[in-house]
This record gives sequence, C-alpha cells and structure tokens, in this order.
Amino acid sequence: MANEAKPCPCDIGDRMDYGGLGEEVQIEHTKAYVVKPSSESDKAIIVIQDIYGWELPNTRYMADMLAANGYIAVCPDFYVGKEPWSPSHDWSTFQEWLEDRKPTNINKEVDAVLSYLKDQCGAKHIGAVGFCWGGVATHYLALQYPEVKAGVSVYGIIREREDRYELKSPTLFIFGEKDEVIPLDQVSVLEAKLKEKCTVDYQVKIFPGQTHGFVHRKREDINPTDKHSIQEARTDMLNWLNKYMQSMPRKGLDSLTCLALTSAMVWIGFSPLFSASAIGITSRASANALMAYCSNDGH
Repeated sequence: MANEAKPCPCDIGDRMDYGGLGEEVQIEHTKAYVVKPSSESDKAIIVIQDIYGWELPNTRYMADMLAANGYIAVCPDFYVGKEPWSPSHDWSTFQEWLEDRKPTNINKEVDAVLSYLKDQCGAKHIGAVGFCWGGVATHYLALQYPEVKAGVSVYGIIREREDRYELKSPTLFIFGEKDEVIPLDQVSVLEAKLKEKCTVDYQVKIFPGQTHGFVHRKREDINPTDKHSIQEARTDMLNWLNKYMQSMPRKGLDSLTCLALTSAMVWIGFSPLFSASAIGITSRASANALMAYCSNDGH
C-alpha cells in the first residue's frame, strides 16, 4: 500500500530466495526478525514491512544490509499474526483486508519495539525505514515519534491527516518516476507542502524510470538496467541514517563500496550478487569478517 486510497502493486518485482542472517524473537505481544552487527552498536533501525508482511525475504534482506552497515535492525510483525496480503488475493477485497491493518494504527507495536531496543539492545539512536505500507508507517512515525531520529519512507505517503507535513524528525522520501500508485503530482504536492510547513530536514527524491517497489523488490543482480538506481537509493538510505543518527565516518571504505560488498555478503549461501572469488568472499566466515569491517569504522 503506497497510500490509503489505492491498492499497490507490491508484487511487481522479484521475490528473493533468501534465508536471512538474523533470528526471530518475541517482543511483548508480537514477533520480530532481529539482526545485529558483528560489533557492538547503540544505533537501531525499525524496518517496516510492505503488505506482504514481516517474513518477506526481500525485507529481511534489507534488514541484514542495515546490520552489515552497523545498525541493529528489527523487523516486527506489525500485523500481529494476522494474514499478510498475497498476490493470489482478490484486489477488490483489499480495502476490507486493510481495515484492521492500517499503517497509522501501530502505536502499540512501535512502543513495544522502542522499549525492546532501548532496554534489551542498548539502543540510544533509533531510526525507521519502511517500504510501501511501511513507507506510510514511517511517515506516520515521523509525525508522532520525535525520539525516532531519522526516517526513510520508500514509496509511501500519508494522505488523510491534516498534520501530515509537520514532521518531527528528518525524513527522506524515495519515489519511482513510473510508480502508477503514487503519481508525480502527489509527490509534487508533498514536496511543496513540506517546504511550506516542515521545520525539520527532509528530502524528496524521484528516481527516473523506476516503478513501485524498485528499492526492495528488484534484485540488482538480475536487473542490470535498474542496478544503478537500486544501489543509489540504498546508498541514499544509508547516508541519510548515518547523517542524522550520529554515525561515525567509515575509514578505508566509502558507503557505496560497503553497500556493494555487504550486498554480496548477505547473499552468501543463497544467490550471490557478485563473483565470490572476485571480491574474496568465499564463506560465511569471510562474510562475517566483512560485516565487522564495514560496521566497525574500517578497523
């Protein structure tokens, strides 16, 4: 779901055959996928699912990528056990399905996750990244939770709140030019209204030629024409989080290099994005070593 009015084609793209590097835990009344960097960190990201739920391999891949770049990443089940959407479902029933899964009705889950991150993970700097349904939820968090220090809303807009432009935390909005669910006129209105009303930092970025779902639903290894945009958007995400969550600058590798290498790392044992011999990653052990390098200031 990219906005509250029109169903989203989140099934556009590739469903990754990917197992994940983290573990599933119970956080109060809901479950979550949690993955941690190899070195200690006090920075955490709430990774918010699209309509296909917290178990979608693509979303866990993004969580693992964040962990490889120094963040504790937690992807909660914001549907709290209720069935996620499926491509086989009848789109005419989408609004009915959405009634008890609204991305602006997640305070109980967010509060539980924030407590978990602070009390059990030692997180002092917390951000949020969300895709589609999760992009709307991330926009919502930016309006409601100033303790969430930075947000990246990926193809998601809140449309039905009067205060939707009064962000309380710096937020990056990422869109695709060819997204049929979020027309460019909606993006233009968002940008104009943010310029008029928003008092914190924000950025609205449109990727030419890209469709809905390109950041997390397209595999960069089998979509060569989209690879640059996919990696640029993911690098923008990391740079935004690093900027507003007091991340120390990396030594030795820049963020784009670490992104490319850690993308390869999280595919070890599944479907490598690059030739393992070409980048010297031939085992889970060497993948973990790379994770340590990229998440520990390059030492």
